[in-house]
Amino acid sequence: MSVLSRSPHRGRRLALLCLASLSAAPLQAADAPSQLLPETVVTASRVGEGMVGSASSVITAEELARSPVRTLPELLARQPGIQVQNLYGGVNGTGSVVDLRGFGASASANTLILLNGRRLNDVDLAGVDLGSIPLASIERIEITRGSSGAVLYGDGAMGGVINIVTSNSLKEGSSAQAEFGLGSFGFREGNLAATHSGNGTAISVYGNVIDSDGYRDNNVLRQRSAVGEVRRAIESGELYLNLTGDTQHMGMPGGRKVTLTSSELSSDRSGAATPFDYADKQGIQGSVGITRRTGAGIEWIVDAGVRHKEQQSAFFSPWGAAFNSYLDTTLDTYSLTPRLKMDHQLGDMAAKLTAGLDLSQSDYLSDRAVQQGKAAKHQYDLEQRTLALYFQERLTVQAGSTLAAGVRVQNVDVAARDHFNASAPASGSPVAARSYDHNETDYAAHLGFEQQLWPEGTLFGRVGRSMRLPTVDERVGGSPWGAAVTFDLKTQTAQDYELGLRGKWDKLNWQSSLYWMDLRNELHYSTATFTNVNLDPTRRKGIENSLRYQLSDTVRLKGQLTYTRAQFTEGTWQGHDVPLVSRWSGGAGLSWDLPEQKMGLDLDLQQVGSRRFDNDQANFQPLIPEHTLLNLRVAGDLDWAGWSVAVENLLDRDYYDYGIASSATYGTYNAYPMPGRTIMGRLSFHLP
Repeated sequence: MSVLSRSPHRGRRLALLCLASLSAAPLQAADAPSQLLPETVVTASRVGEGMVGSASSVITAEELARSPVRTLPELLARQPGIQVQNLYGGVNGTGSVVDLRGFGASASANTLILLNGRRLNDVDLAGVDLGSIPLASIERIEITRGSSGAVLYGDGAMGGVINIVTSNSLKEGSSAQAEFGLGSFGFREGNLAATHSGNGTAISVYGNVIDSDGYRDNNVLRQRSAVGEVRRAIESGELYLNLTGDTQHMGMPGGRKVTLTSSELSSDRSGAATPFDYADKQGIQGSVGITRRTGAGIEWIVDAGVRHKEQQSAFFSPWGAAFNSYLDTTLDTYSLTPRLKMDHQLGDMAAKLTAGLDLSQSDYLSDRAVQQGKAAKHQYDLEQRTLALYFQERLTVQAGSTLAAGVRVQNVDVAARDHFNASAPASGSPVAARSYDHNETDYAAHLGFEQQLWPEGTLFGRVGRSMRLPTVDERVGGSPWGAAVTFDLKTQTAQDYELGLRGKWDKLNWQSSLYWMDLRNELHYSTATFTNVNLDPTRRKGIENSLRYQLSDTVRLKGQLTYTRAQFTEGTWQGHDVPLVSRWSGGAGLSWDLPEQKMGLDLDLQQVGSRRFDNDQANFQPLIPEHTLLNLRVAGDLDWAGWSVAVENLLDRDYYDYGIASSATYGTYNAYPMPGRTIMGRLSFHLP
């Protein structure tokens, strides 16, 4: 047998508690400096607190605007240690998976995505849809590699943390901008941004509309998203309210089948194996908060949020209607996260304490039927409550020497039920799942240091422990077909080490780091049992390097090179590579300003090495081929308008970065092809 594809709530008391609380994860909304060439800042930045000892970087709004690639996953893939998997042709980055430090198929559950310091990862395997966040709303993106964020942010941060910080400033004034884009494959986009600030109140609104036919058949995307925020300065602090919403319809074309004797990848590259499959999503979330400074160096933050997500997806089987499936899922998440930041003295050392409590609850309800309108065979109902206490202390031991230590203790309570309807048409397992109740306590820890070696050179390092909870989809897939689902999987844990050096010599900025991560009970899909299981120990290790060089006042160069090795260290696949992880990846970029013409040119080169197919833990299939992409953007500005033309995959290379292989037949796999050369033109108007 082979596998070639994958494809009433409680918690009202906590919801009321969250809504009744005023919150404020304080946004750092200081205006970014205006400059011709965007600066990639190498720093240890977090909302309100740095991560001592970690390899961190920041992507600025200027760099976002000037990039030849226009989706968040593509932009992140240009950063050291990050790889991307695209299943749906890369349309606006929808459905793309961002992988920090080599987790392959489970990357979405091991890379923690934040919006203004608040978790976006849910308890399912759907992952965070970065394409639904309007690019115009982003002020910067903070990337912290490795598990150093696990103490402050919680589970799921093994590979790292990506924090997206939106724009809003209390600086007096008003502005508005409208942007329109047209591109290949019927791509149409409209963006609107408006801000106003006065008398201590700031209001910002961002809207985005995208329609695209997509590169492949049944690859359509229809997406609407909006972000709104109000901030109010108060005595010794501020209040804020943030609301976001999005709707999305996406066609799911499936893979292109390749065998030793035939290849749909060659004969019909843009065709669809599943011409009627689709996925719809509707989401809304809100957060409200307050920050107060109550003394010298003391700041209190109370932060609360509610998120509601609905998803519908239909899969039509080539073997007949009896094998179809329709999923209708609702997920509600409530959170309350009060915390304290305090500057103080510890003996002769200056210290900064960050401590807090994270309380969250997720209510998941998923109807699994044979088709829309039919009774659900299974209704999976899961409730997950998390309570965590954490602290992190940062010490300035002496000039140029910094230490940080932190611990997080987290309790998780899970209750799962299957409301089974034996008389409903067949869909999924023919037997009811067993009820599941589980409570456990685990911990994360971080110890880091930074030592200045010369005025602009720093040695950094850390050791940490982190954990990752099983998602509800992994729990449902934890038993063989025909057997009762047990929901029972162990928590994944890891211990990792990192050592690096960052510095500046004249016009050259650089950073290099070496890491080693040992994992236990890694959650993975088994081709032997066709279930999700906890693996024997696995390992990640690698080297990440980045640099930038200011060649002149108008020309800047940048580059990055990463080596990532993900291996099984014990058990059946000992010594084998973890699928979907390229050992080598790298890139280079050039930015050139033409001030007299009020124009700029950006050139981007990306190289991604070969990788194992998904499902090929045995390492006997051929490899997903390496690929090299060249991208170009030319842009210009007037006093009140701007324009740009971008060409992605300028050399028109045929490539794919995701595929899933047969576990039994050599040379048989499904590939998910990406488009060749694409062109995008944009025109924007702005006031003032």
